[in-house]
Amino acid sequence: MTSDLRDRKATLRSRLLSARRALSPEVRALEAAALAAHVAALDLSPDQTVCAFLPVGSEPGDASWLDGLRCRVLLPVVTGASPLDWAEHTGEVAPAGFKLLEPTGPRLGASAIAGASLVLVPALAVSVTGVRIGKGQGHYDRSLPLVKAPLVGVVRDCEVLAEVPGEPHDVRMNGVLTPSIGLRWL
Repeated sequence: MTSDLRDRKATLRSRLLSARRALSPEVRALEAAALAAHVAALDLSPDQTVCAFLPVGSEPGDASWLDGLRCRVLLPVVTGASPLDWAEHTGEVAPAGFKLLEPTGPRLGASAIAGASLVLVPALAVSVTGVRIGKGQGHYDRSLPLVKAPLVGVVRDCEVLAEVPGEPHDVRMNGVLTPSIGLRWL
């Protein structure tokens, strides 16, 4: 990665994280309720699997959106520099590294994501062409190449941008899920 690209990504991450931290608890609660309603309206059957995540900190949404998924839900488990591990969401979570919450069920391995019908991906921003920028740890970058299902970046409406700096290895999102619009295919 060139230093120019690294600087552009760092500047964008900083700006996005600052804007997220500035949001009031009331706005976050409204957004979380809207995202939960959109997730509940997704056309999923009980025999399908969705890989999702538990929003933390200033990420849009909250754990209530998992209740609307009327199918098998897998949540990520961070295992270091390797692809994410996955475990079935049973309702119980425990504190983990990076200030995350993890499912307490048995680990299913990194390849479990390959069986998903849909993957909801945390993002700081997604471009209109599907380029995603995350927090820069690379956990999803190592996992998403295993997926054949649609990838949906979960962001705020203002985080769908005309352009996001990307690299050739970046896996593009097929859609975005935002509080105001819901699911929008790119």
